[in-house]
Amino acid sequence: MPPSLDAQGFAFRRQPTRVSDFYDAAEVEAVYYPELERLLLHATGARSILIFDHTVRGNSASSRNDTTIQEPVHRVHNDYTPQSGPRRVLDLLPPGTATRLLRHRVLEVNVWRPIRGPLRTMPLAVCDATSMRTQDFVACDLIYRDRVGEISYVAHSGRHRWYYYPDMQRDEVLLLKCFDSDRAHGGVGAHAAFEHPHTPADALPRESIEARAFAFFAP
Repeated sequence: MPPSLDAQGFAFRRQPTRVSDFYDAAEVEAVYYPELERLLLHATGARSILIFDHTVRGNSASSRNDTTIQEPVHRVHNDYTPQSGPRRVLDLLPPGTATRLLRHRVLEVNVWRPIRGPLRTMPLAVCDATSMRTQDFVACDLIYRDRVGEISYVAHSGRHRWYYYPDMQRDEVLLLKCFDSDRAHGGVGAHAAFEHPHTPADALPRESIEARAFAFFAP
């Protein structure tokens, strides 16, 4: 069986896109967000999806079309903690709506995609959630101008099982489960960019986009 969000905490999908320029934030929100909403409704079985932001990553911090390009993250991490997942829902939605949705299962899923392929420079590695334990996750504050978030860094363990998908193309995505309010459906894994020792000298520079979404199961 291929890896799944409920078991390993990640899943691979082929998903063509109509986006012509991932550096155009307006196009990403108008075209890409609805595409991802349809993808995640099907992939999770949720009743509704809220896609709330995205990040473009490349080899150096710069800007193109007013889109800030962030460096890939090499430190092993998970974007949320059991506390910061619900807190982010409360940040994003009116209190009454957030409270109602949080009474039911909630997932946070990142959708990671190469902007150009084959992606061979600093690919994304994912850690199998079934190989991780609660004590592996170390909560750490993430300070923004307008709020304080919290992410999990990960303590090394020899039991961790790591995977990556070589030569990913523009029409392929990885789904990464970063929060699940119902642990009966499995835990969360971790991820990080890494420098592959056999990266070809003529490999394309790393260009990728990750979008973040909540999947709600409330009726």
